[in-house]
Amino acid sequence: MEAILEIKELSKAFGGLEALLNFDMEVRQGDLIGMIGPNGAGKTTVFNLITGFIKPDSGDVWLKGEKTTYLKPFQIVNRGMSRTFQLVDLFKEMTVLENVMVPCFSHRAKQRRHNGKKPWKVAIEFLEEIGLADRFNELAKNLPFGELRLLDIARAMATEPDILLLDEPFSGLDVEDAAVLSQAIQRMHKKGQTMIIIEHRLGDLLKLVESVVVIVFGQKIAEGTPEEIMNNEKVVNAYLGQRRQ
Repeated sequence: MEAILEIKELSKAFGGLEALLNFDMEVRQGDLIGMIGPNGAGKTTVFNLITGFIKPDSGDVWLKGEKTTYLKPFQIVNRGMSRTFQLVDLFKEMTVLENVMVPCFSHRAKQRRHNGKKPWKVAIEFLEEIGLADRFNELAKNLPFGELRLLDIARAMATEPDILLLDEPFSGLDVEDAAVLSQAIQRMHKKGQTMIIIEHRLGDLLKLVESVVVIVFGQKIAEGTPEEIMNNEKVVNAYLGQRRQ
């Protein structure tokens, strides 16, 4: 199967800091990939580069065979890639339903809504998918943090992306909320949703993903199954801590 996302030799420096150096990655339809590394390793920089929020110094990004390296974020969303952020930033004075309805009016969402469904009906379906349908009329500002995370994902899903990028979705969640999120991600994946997840909580991440990419100091040092990564000496030494002899 051909890759639907190709990242080729992507590099970005901020002043004298090389945030990312010659980063390569391929993603195929239906992949569920984890991305790990220490704080400041370059993981979010990858997301920012491939979604158009910052521009690379060199390298290219190809989405479904189309070069998207220098497109704006909304153009990339309309071509099939959407994301969440580490810091949840929703329309707090709007209801849960209204928050998800907003992206239903995007160019991509309207094009893909061939059955003529009303935006509110589409939004409800995404809220059901993520487990928030019973909260549809609640103001976003009144939701607990775990439900805000879920709402952020539902909002990203409402653009009907080919690839969904989740940036530390488990951050700040308690055990119960983390379990709800895990179940939602598993449901989406079973339906064929392609996802890349950045996460520091390895226990939650490694139960979900099929493969893992490890970044340290802006460079990819390993890629493989969760088991391979956890037994990789480079990863153990550079990220998880020096293995005791």
